[in-house]
Amino acid sequence: MLTIVTWNWGTKYSADYPRKLVRALRRHLEQPFHFILVTDQPDSVGGADKTSIPNPELTKVRGCFARLRLFDPEWQKQIDIHEGDRVVCIDLDVIPTGNLDILFNRPEQFLILQGANAANPCPYNGSLWMFRAGYRPDVWTDFSIKAAANTKFYEYPDDQGWLAYKLPDEAGWKVGSPSGIYAFHKPGWPGGDALPADARMVVFPGWRDPSKFTHLDWVKEHWSDVVYT
Repeated sequence: MLTIVTWNWGTKYSADYPRKLVRALRRHLEQPFHFILVTDQPDSVGGADKTSIPNPELTKVRGCFARLRLFDPEWQKQIDIHEGDRVVCIDLDVIPTGNLDILFNRPEQFLILQGANAANPCPYNGSLWMFRAGYRPDVWTDFSIKAAANTKFYEYPDDQGWLAYKLPDEAGWKVGSPSGIYAFHKPGWPGGDALPADARMVVFPGWRDPSKFTHLDWVKEHWSDVVYT
């Protein structure tokens, strides 16, 4: 089974984001999937199983560390993820733009987007990663804020840096044309604002956000409230 998990805490993102994400996933995935929204927000989202943030104290510090709890087999069971399931962790502001089945029908135990960072030397980008449930629970059990602070980091410790420390040299999706996953105006982006013809997904690392680019035709088309059943 494919399970896709996204996270929303604090006040930066409204309920529009997970709603638009799940609708785009429905448009671009042929296989069935289980969509889980982990949130501290009151709004419900159609098509999502909503669950509360398991470690809310981790949302009070920079670095998206709360997402690492996905590696905890006990929490996996609590949110109806079974051992061996493919589990995708995806940023809330990602825009799927093409068929995604080829991206997620992979046999590896762990994959993560690679090569998307500009200034940050970390080879991994946390906008998108996938693993098999039950794999490497030590990613969670060995984690602490102090342990993460003792690893290499750019401006501040974060979950992608911890993943690079715990899971170096793992498989991944190479950003840009090799995978069809593009990081908007980041390495691998061909320049300008037009959507690359072979794009399957666009991620928005850093300050950029789809809401700032709704004047672009492709954002209007793919980041929409159109209901697909």
